[in-house]
Amino acid sequence: MRTIKFLLQKEFRQIFRNRAIVAMVIAMPVIQLIILPLAANYEVKNVNVAVIDKDHSSYSQKLINKIIASGYFKLTGYDFSFKQAYRLIESDAADLILEIPQGFERNLIRENEQKLFVAVNAINGTKANLGSAYLLTVIQDFNRDVRLQFIQPGNFNQQPTIDVASSNWYNPLLDYHMYMVPGILAILVTMIGGFLTALNIVKEKEVGTIEQINVTPIKKYHFILGKLIPFWILGNVVFTLGLLVARLVYGIIPVGSLFLMYGFIAVYLLAVLGLGLLISTFCETQQQAMFVMFFFVMIFVLMGGLFTSIDSMPDWAKTVTKFNPVSYLIEVMRMIMLKGSSLKNILPQLGIIAVFALVLNSLAIFNYKKTS
Repeated sequence: MRTIKFLLQKEFRQIFRNRAIVAMVIAMPVIQLIILPLAANYEVKNVNVAVIDKDHSSYSQKLINKIIASGYFKLTGYDFSFKQAYRLIESDAADLILEIPQGFERNLIRENEQKLFVAVNAINGTKANLGSAYLLTVIQDFNRDVRLQFIQPGNFNQQPTIDVASSNWYNPLLDYHMYMVPGILAILVTMIGGFLTALNIVKEKEVGTIEQINVTPIKKYHFILGKLIPFWILGNVVFTLGLLVARLVYGIIPVGSLFLMYGFIAVYLLAVLGLGLLISTFCETQQQAMFVMFFFVMIFVLMGGLFTSIDSMPDWAKTVTKFNPVSYLIEVMRMIMLKGSSLKNILPQLGIIAVFALVLNSLAIFNYKKTS
């Protein structure tokens, strides 16, 4: 214990001498957690729509007004030919084209039907899918209003109908901040812990102090623990700052136990820091360590379930995510913060992360080459 105490004193002195690390640990997560949830928005708004109105009737005007009033669309062009509207799509000035044919109002009233033409710019697949879905929903709603205006429901609705009333659990208002903030906090804790430890041992190699440590009677596990514990503490500090930002800025108060969250984070940080230390034992320069850690972080982020649902991934990707510790942290963060899950609910994830921590730290100790 005395040996570890001296190593911890050395590490903390090195950390607090480096102002960049202190700023990275304190300022960077706070700023990112404030900004990123505002930008990482699953809602698609300001969809540019060009309207070709060949009818110029009161019904076509009502439809156009209903589309614009929905709050999801911006009218970028009106009353021109399809060729002109298509040029707007080619120049990325329009995302959708809606063509209202001549006789739109007459056919709706007399024939009780009318076809509309919709063209979608599908370069941005997400915006195209959601934008076209929004537009079709608005058109269907307009069609329902028109039918109710002229025909009594009892005269045409002879078949029994099912009225579905839905309720949203855990996030009643469907606020995407409730969904994104826990996930982004998980990513920040992973990045801070992983990068700092990945660069730590390599820095000792570059400045030459690793040779002085190697000739001392310090054991390998003493050395790894001395590198692990300071950044484990800093990781908990980052997590605490993230919870404060989530509460003060976004009003997110964890439903579940804070003690349970800190317990899971404590084990998770051991796994992430173990990965960083393992990478650090393999690399000879900080540049190598940074690029290797960046490789893993990119996989962790993109395949962690934050931006893309794991259930929608192909089978091989689902298998890869089983070895992604970030996916377990994001899942547990949402379970505890939003659902109020108990220890029993998160035991499978906790067990897997504990195995990750044991294996990665054991490999880091084994791979650390200490010569006397």
